[in-house]
Amino acid sequence: MATLDDKILGEKLHNYCSSSEDEGGSDDDDRSGDEDAGGSKAADPEPPPPAPVNSWSGTASNTGPKGVLEDWRRFKQLEAENRKELEKERIALAKKLTLSTRTEREEAEAKQSEELEDELSELLDEEFLLQYQKQRMQELLSHLQKVPKFGKLITLNDGEEFLKAIDKEDPNVTVIIHIYNERKVACECMDGCLNILAADYPTVKFCRIAANITGLSKHFRVDGVPALLVYKGGQIVGNFVQLVTELGTDFFATDVEKFLIEYGLLPEN
Repeated sequence: MATLDDKILGEKLHNYCSSSEDEGGSDDDDRSGDEDAGGSKAADPEPPPPAPVNSWSGTASNTGPKGVLEDWRRFKQLEAENRKELEKERIALAKKLTLSTRTEREEAEAKQSEELEDELSELLDEEFLLQYQKQRMQELLSHLQKVPKFGKLITLNDGEEFLKAIDKEDPNVTVIIHIYNERKVACECMDGCLNILAADYPTVKFCRIAANITGLSKHFRVDGVPALLVYKGGQIVGNFVQLVTELGTDFFATDVEKFLIEYGLLPEN
């Protein structure tokens, strides 16, 4: 009967020869028995190599508690990342299904709703602009009502009136003073132009004063006129002398107006 060792080591029971003396018989007896049975000596069969107790083709290492914890953390990390990716895919798919499940009627209603919102937005914008324009006009009218109006060319008779015309005036009012010489044709032409501009720009204070009253030099009274001095808030903002070099001796109100507008000394009419 086969034993456990026989099964593990793979020994064959047939043709098993024992070398123990207790089995009885000598080598000569065995040879004589073999010769008698077959007439020749039978070769002993070679036993097969013992099978390995266990086989392992991978690698093994002695992993301690720290290694086990690290492996467990890595496993949970991969599991969480995989869960996030699945969640993203599920959300994207839900959105796609939501967008693709609209009927033609729903699409038409959504489009109509968007168009109505756009029209309403435009109307609101137009209404806001109209309201702003109305408010702005009211502010301008209110401002104009507070600003003093003149509408004519004012003659200053002495130095004191000259100073009052500048220092006592509203700081928002532009004061334009013409220094003239009655013997100069260009000065007479300038007076006529300023009379017209005073009517067109009633919020601008146009004045005139003779050169001999100002105490200016004789050379200025002859060659420096017509001259225009412009003040605002008591400070001089424009000083133009010998304007015949710019305008000539014969010019019009539009020429003077254009000249002053170029220097930003006249408001929007």
